[in-house]
Amino acid sequence: MIKCIAIDMDGTLVNSEQVVSKENAQAIKTAQKAGVEVVVATGRSYEEARYVLEEAGLHTYLICANGAELRNPQGEKQYSVGMTMESIREVEGVFKKFQLYFEVYTSEGTYSNDYEKALSVLMDIYLSASLKDNYEKSLEAAKERFNSGRVKLIEEYEALFQDPNKDIYKLLAFSFDEEKLEQAKIELVKLDSIAVSASGKENIEINDENAQKGIAVTSFVQERHISLEETMAIGDNYNDVSMFQRVGRAVAMGNAPQEIKEFAHIVTGTNDEHGVAQAILNALETVKQ
Repeated sequence: MIKCIAIDMDGTLVNSEQVVSKENAQAIKTAQKAGVEVVVATGRSYEEARYVLEEAGLHTYLICANGAELRNPQGEKQYSVGMTMESIREVEGVFKKFQLYFEVYTSEGTYSNDYEKALSVLMDIYLSASLKDNYEKSLEAAKERFNSGRVKLIEEYEALFQDPNKDIYKLLAFSFDEEKLEQAKIELVKLDSIAVSASGKENIEINDENAQKGIAVTSFVQERHISLEETMAIGDNYNDVSMFQRVGRAVAMGNAPQEIKEFAHIVTGTNDEHGVAQAILNALETVKQ
């Protein structure tokens, strides 16, 4: 019997228009009414995840930045796991070596040190995978990250690294040069005390080794006296694997890479086919039987 459902956001809960479909939202609400605990587990920061859920009328716990932070439905921080300064410096060195643009996720929000590069990267991502050929809508969505304050512009990251009041949760690098990303990953996996993952083929996500979705979900269900066997995880990419390896029911999206599907027990529809709703309703129907 499924008592907890952990759901990834990008490529999973949100569709190619970057919104939660009515079908997915309704399925989540149905599960909650049935007494199932629902938690969204995303690589996004709290601010970037919150606005999407609010637009869909959803109220859930949020595991943010790949497990670096847990927030309750009211937005109150429950715990956090930051990176050590030694790890930050080592990762920064690798990113600079391969000239990778990266953003910094902190306890006080997400930061970029290059507005034009940030827009360019997101435009490429939206146009290649999400908003397809809609240039104007892609540009508007990219600019909205800054205009809304979800991403803040800073001249140098050093100010963040030296700020004692900010914890560094995640370093997220982007590149459409697959060879460059792969070379960087080879060096990064040699480093101690970090977790190397990705939420798409065009990025590398770095967290503390204790900030992973699977670890966060494990802690979340244990506090609620729910077993991992009674937990379902739904996702589409590499940063979801740590959840898949722990839960009793791992569901890969139809749009997930084949290697991710191999970690799952079930494959559902794509994020444009309301695959999350399919997986939830199927799990609830199994409970009834």
